[in-house]
Amino acid sequence: MMRAILLAAALALPQAVHAHFQLIYTPENQIERAGNVPLKLIFWHPFENGAVMEMGMPGAVWVLHRGKRIDLAPSLKAFSFQGAENAATAYDAVLPVKRAGDYVVAVEPAPYFEAAEDKFIQQFAKAYVNRAGMPTDWEDELGLPAEILPLSKPYNLIAGSSFTGRVVLNGEPVPYAEIEVEYIAAEPDMATNSAGSATTGAMPGGAVVVRSDASGYFTFAIPRAGHWGFAALDLDEGASHEGKPLSKDAVIWVRAYDMGGN
Repeated sequence: MMRAILLAAALALPQAVHAHFQLIYTPENQIERAGNVPLKLIFWHPFENGAVMEMGMPGAVWVLHRGKRIDLAPSLKAFSFQGAENAATAYDAVLPVKRAGDYVVAVEPAPYFEAAEDKFIQQFAKAYVNRAGMPTDWEDELGLPAEILPLSKPYNLIAGSSFTGRVVLNGEPVPYAEIEVEYIAAEPDMATNSAGSATTGAMPGGAVVVRSDASGYFTFAIPRAGHWGFAALDLDEGASHEGKPLSKDAVIWVRAYDMGGN
């Protein structure tokens, strides 16, 4: 099956004005010891350290570990996250890490109304934490309404290699999906609930965009270490919420390291 190999270039489309990304953030996703891992759920523009959007209470927050779904919603606490431009409501969550293996965190957020586009946005997001280097669940489909399935192990990619995923809607591949690429250039400070110093600026030409191929696959060459996000946009044509169009998006966060481990 032919898969499109798409370079990490700024191929912005004129109509792409999103650049909104639902974050599931923790500084380190490689865990050696058992314990509670803090997570921050932020709706933001982290590449350019741009505007922070107000999050409503998520409909569901949970984790898949060794085939079992564990509810994280009882741990949610609202806080105000301060970006470079503004502050907005975000959420803390706690991930209890016990046994070795993968912890696949999923967020099903409340729809967000984007006045500039006169529509709602709902980004079904997932991210990965692993304990002790044992792979268990990273390849599993979670059954989210919109989802990106990883074909590359998502929590220890090598900078300079590539990430491959497949876009699905209700379990079915989405051909030629528009996928925005994001980098956390200003990592959140877990103690101060604010954006740290940016390590790079926004890309010239706007959002970095790639497309899936006819079978829903895409590949992106990752140029540097850090947290990378992919958002497949507006996958359910005709979806609506409260009488307005609803963009159902699928978001996945992956982590890349330099060969030295940083």
